[in-house]
Amino acid sequence: MVAVSRRYQLQNEAANRVIAELVEVAGVPPERRGYVQHLLTTVLKLHEDGAQPGDLKVTNAALKELRYAYKVFAPYRAVRKVTVFGSARTAVSEAAAITARDFGQRMVQEGWMVVTGAGAGIMGAAQEGAGGEQSFGLNIRLPFEQEANPWIAADPKLITFKYFFTRKLFLVKEASAVVLFPGGFGTMDECFELLTLMQTGKSAIVPVVLVETGPKPYWRIWDRFVQGVLVDRRLIDGGDTAFYRIADGVEEAVRQITG
Repeated sequence: MVAVSRRYQLQNEAANRVIAELVEVAGVPPERRGYVQHLLTTVLKLHEDGAQPGDLKVTNAALKELRYAYKVFAPYRAVRKVTVFGSARTAVSEAAAITARDFGQRMVQEGWMVVTGAGAGIMGAAQEGAGGEQSFGLNIRLPFEQEANPWIAADPKLITFKYFFTRKLFLVKEASAVVLFPGGFGTMDECFELLTLMQTGKSAIVPVVLVETGPKPYWRIWDRFVQGVLVDRRLIDGGDTAFYRIADGVEEAVRQITG
């Protein structure tokens, strides 16, 4: 239980007593009571601090997104999940999409569930391979390019986020492994953020597999940049490259995760 100390209470003593009473009346069990009391105190501290309506709007929306996502994932805590990143613009006929579809199917055969950003391209292909029943879609509201793919659109495990930061949290938090296919700015952002989180100890270390999918290299060119610029100029340690592995095709990627 988290003890709510005098250092983290409202200035209004009557409000502090009401919070404590509310937690009691709501039937919050003792092991959770301190956390819930802190949450309620934090909400009202925003008022005490004079938070502007725009700041309250962001906080309110983010907290609602977190709560709902926790609820959706909760029944599947015991099931291992692999998050798949990659371009939303990849055509279904391209080798990368075909490989992503086969990978999603293989991971379900191995007893895993698949998590994607719910978009088209690589995400839709992996979702198609896994099937809606064995996958989650974490969609983002954008002015372009991002409607949920048909394999997850009607599934209750589709979650639509307003903010990238709440969406990213669950794309990483729920993953027992992460696989990246070729992609653009978004994929690079997700790749480097994930590696940064593991490098700095802010995320559990899980298998990160970069999948080559065609005759033209993608990740090996990226790796040459990492090795030849970031490592060579001592911007990262050489050992940091151990956080990821490059795989050629579906079966090698599956082995890197399950082996």
